[in-house]
Amino acid sequence: MAPGEKDHQGTNRIVLVKKIIMKDGPTPGQGIGRPSVSHAVVVIFLEFFAWGLLTTPMLTVLHETFPQHTFLMNGLIQGVKGLLSFMSAPLIGALSDVWGRRSFLLVTVFFTCAPIPLMRLSPWWYFAAISMSGAFSVTFSVIFAYVADVTEEHERSTAYGLVSATFAASLVTSPAIGAYLSACYGDNLVVLVATLVALADICFILLAVPESLPEKMRLNTWGAPITWEQADPFQSMRKVGKDPTVLLICITVFLSYLPEAGQYSSFFLYLRQVINFSSATIAVFIGVVGILSIIAQTLILTVLMRTIGNKNTVLLGLGFQILQLAWYGFGSEPWMMWAAGAVAAMSSITFPAVSALVSHSADPDKQGLVQGMITGIRGLCNGLGPALYGLIFFMFNVELNTIDPIQGEYPIDPIPINPPAEKSLIPGPPFLLGSCTVVVAFLVALFIPEHTEPPVVTCADTKETSTLAGVHINTPLPGSDEDTPVPTSDEDFEPLLQDSVV
Repeated sequence: MAPGEKDHQGTNRIVLVKKIIMKDGPTPGQGIGRPSVSHAVVVIFLEFFAWGLLTTPMLTVLHETFPQHTFLMNGLIQGVKGLLSFMSAPLIGALSDVWGRRSFLLVTVFFTCAPIPLMRLSPWWYFAAISMSGAFSVTFSVIFAYVADVTEEHERSTAYGLVSATFAASLVTSPAIGAYLSACYGDNLVVLVATLVALADICFILLAVPESLPEKMRLNTWGAPITWEQADPFQSMRKVGKDPTVLLICITVFLSYLPEAGQYSSFFLYLRQVINFSSATIAVFIGVVGILSIIAQTLILTVLMRTIGNKNTVLLGLGFQILQLAWYGFGSEPWMMWAAGAVAAMSSITFPAVSALVSHSADPDKQGLVQGMITGIRGLCNGLGPALYGLIFFMFNVELNTIDPIQGEYPIDPIPINPPAEKSLIPGPPFLLGSCTVVVAFLVALFIPEHTEPPVVTCADTKETSTLAGVHINTPLPGSDEDTPVPTSDEDFEPLLQDSVV
């Protein structure tokens, strides 16, 4: 038998073994049932439902704590949180590849929700805790790795869309419920309910969520230790940047999510100050956009992925985002915000489509690292975006000086007593700037190949990529439809796959 033929059969046997390992059941004694997407959906829903309840109290506490330069201070707080998230996301994602997803789901949810009880106890400690919680606010990276563990490649885009839609679903009713409870019973009850929901999420992870990454697939059984190099997000980005496809995807994510992060941090304040929305109207707005986002990220996303493909779905989402941000920037009437909100719901298909595009290029035991890198870039945007928006609002003298306390105003009149005397030509300059950055992201995404060929791994390559931080994340998944490259000599075997454990 020719050497090349022998090697090819050996590689096929190894791929079959890894595919069988991925079908192992959950660790005995942990969780309820087999790991599934439904477990991830519940975790995401409860976490963001708890924070959605605090929408109205957050506006009140933010304005009372920082009556001057509210937008600027809000941007700085969210900016510090985002930068810490960027610094920690790759390491947490890589650690979850070694020690499993379940424990890191517990850690990220706990520290993300830890600031909630402090809102009414001490606003200063609350905002300080929000900033510091960014070091663990990377639940999405672990969740997406969890989903990748329990789904086949062709199911992954739909599963990611379902998770993203759950995030939108958690915000459909929670802001309205929080606003109602705040108006009738005060902010203290809202904070108590949000705390109980967060505790329920933690208990659900402890008691019901099974481990999705089997013991045999964890990298500590394959002899790949965690190195300090992986704690450096910039080092990891340099490693990932060696793959042109992933580099293009990362640039697209950065340029598209930067304005989205800034928008998310300041949009509710913007609706109150510039567009004169009341807290009741804001709650309804969030609910309507959330429902439309659910439809977009489930039904519409599935249809688009099957008809026009992954890359074209990303491009379509970016196109909707450009239109949405431009409309927010030039819009000065309430109906314009509602129309732009509908467009924003369609633009929400971008992130799950990008996550699926990256996931299709990664090994099953590297999903945590890859999704951690994408979440890390989003974390960097969560740091830069709010700070950038706050600075631009500050430069254009858009402040929150004329708004009365939200809690007292809610049941009486949805319109502030002192509306702005005049409207500028561009009411929302940060949104207009954001649309320009998304245009650049659209142009970059045009160069992303629809289908990529996996690189041939040689002995020389594995010396550099034996650790997690240097993995080729463009390698196809085991068992995928893509052809496995046929080695031409014994030197083309990957040493990691020749381990005696296999």
